[in-house]
Amino acid sequence: MPGPPSPPPEEIARRTDSYFSRTRAIVERFGDVEVTYAVFMRRPVISAPRFAIDWLQAVRGTDITIEVMHQEGATVGAGDPILYISGSFAALAELETLYLQKLGPPCVAAWNAWAMCLELPQVAFLAMDARHCAGTEMAEMMAYAASVGSRAAQAQGARGFIGNATDATAHWFGQNRGRGTMPHALIGYAGSTVRAAEMFRETFPDEDLTVLVDYFGHEVTDAIAVARRFPDLAAAGRLAVRLDTHGGRFMEGLDPPSSYAVLERHAPHAIRRYRSETELKWLVGTGVSAAAVWRMREALDEAGFPRVRIVGSSGFSVEKCRVMADAKAPLDVVGTGSYLPEAWSETYATADVIAYGGTPRVKVGREFLFRKNGASRP
Repeated sequence: MPGPPSPPPEEIARRTDSYFSRTRAIVERFGDVEVTYAVFMRRPVISAPRFAIDWLQAVRGTDITIEVMHQEGATVGAGDPILYISGSFAALAELETLYLQKLGPPCVAAWNAWAMCLELPQVAFLAMDARHCAGTEMAEMMAYAASVGSRAAQAQGARGFIGNATDATAHWFGQNRGRGTMPHALIGYAGSTVRAAEMFRETFPDEDLTVLVDYFGHEVTDAIAVARRFPDLAAAGRLAVRLDTHGGRFMEGLDPPSSYAVLERHAPHAIRRYRSETELKWLVGTGVSAAAVWRMREALDEAGFPRVRIVGSSGFSVEKCRVMADAKAPLDVVGTGSYLPEAWSETYATADVIAYGGTPRVKVGREFLFRKNGASRP
């Protein structure tokens, strides 16, 4: 699988921190030495080292040795080295900035994706992160990360990520193209939710249909109207409605009392314990709440459409997934890009030289990085 574009070798000196280039010059003048770097994260993560390893091998090849301490998809504790990199100090000194850029963010995003999938193990996920990424390289890394976290969760019985939104990164999910049907803009263009669904169906007659139902604030009314317009798709389980209600209002037919009443009918335990303000919003507040998901399920079933699926989107972070799971919200799919690291400072990978010419040596406080048994090579 192709990774993101990387600076060519001649660009390394321009893109690395200048003190690393000066270190290389000093080492070349006073004598090179074999060194070993320990590369680690300061928080628990899922190991997602492929981009860093591929880049190191591309720019230094057989001149370096990379020992992988935690294979792709494994959980890694804070401060536990993911990689040991050995080779000429002159050859490695300038590389640190660039390979760390390719390691930290995917490891944190993979952890988030893994945790989401485990919180809602019966729900399928779609990666919808591309619009939130700072360019195509980040988009490639984040899609890779979601796929790594997903596979780790699938190994524990979760459904995980079944696809994503862009063709360019679909390969990470074993797909040839991105998934998705329509944005809000198409419904505005069509003038009605039903007409937008008709336009989509006429243009893509063989595709399953997922319809956004919040554009006009008539989620329940429009969901049922679309199901009645396409009863064959509804009966076959090929129609879905996507809830993306704005966080400033309640879904059609709900308010605080009725939201509480919905959860009293379906998940009373979820509202009978202490909740933070944010958790209460996800349960019974505005936007896409657990009560909204349950109310949509009720309405579709009452109208005779039990096989119409529900897709939830809008801020489905690990924490929101946990609340939805506690409320047993009847979601079929979650579309989310919220596995992207929220606190970017958590993505900072670190590398320290732990041996010079075979002699262990590291700055005081980092002795925990010294090599342990069990290293493996990719």
